[in-house]
Amino acid sequence: MLAGLPPSDGYPVHVKALRWRTRPRLSAYTSFDDREIVLQLPKPFLPFGEIVPYAARRLPGDGMRFVWLTEGITLRSPREVLRYLYLHEWMHWWLREVLGRKGKAETACERFALRNYLREDEVTEADARLALKRKLPIHGRWDDVPPAPSTLFALETPAMGMG
Repeated sequence: MLAGLPPSDGYPVHVKALRWRTRPRLSAYTSFDDREIVLQLPKPFLPFGEIVPYAARRLPGDGMRFVWLTEGITLRSPREVLRYLYLHEWMHWWLREVLGRKGKAETACERFALRNYLREDEVTEADARLALKRKLPIHGRWDDVPPAPSTLFALETPAMGMG
């Protein structure tokens, strides 16, 4: 299921069941203390959707106000969920272990996963470097060219972390 994705050298990947009550969701983490990546696959599996924030855009005016740029995705199979989660967590691993960065960089990790989880060809470190730059297409679009309103939701939020 993870064929063609970059390796996380020294960090084994574990897949665990994620029991859910109201709806399935994305859940995974990288434990840098235990040196492992844990992906949680919803059980029972049903196709589900997520709204993924991949960037923020500053609003003009006083103060630090911005809108989240988001993309809605539908995860139709366990393979898609595992690939998305692995790519997101791999990016955290790569930023810390390879580049030596301490920041979380959630939006860069989301951009990397969004751009690559459905790819059939090999995903490389070059793709990770591209995700660090915001002005690249996601699913054939450019960040600074708004897509159709049905696929982009902007939430006005005070300047703070994603939590």
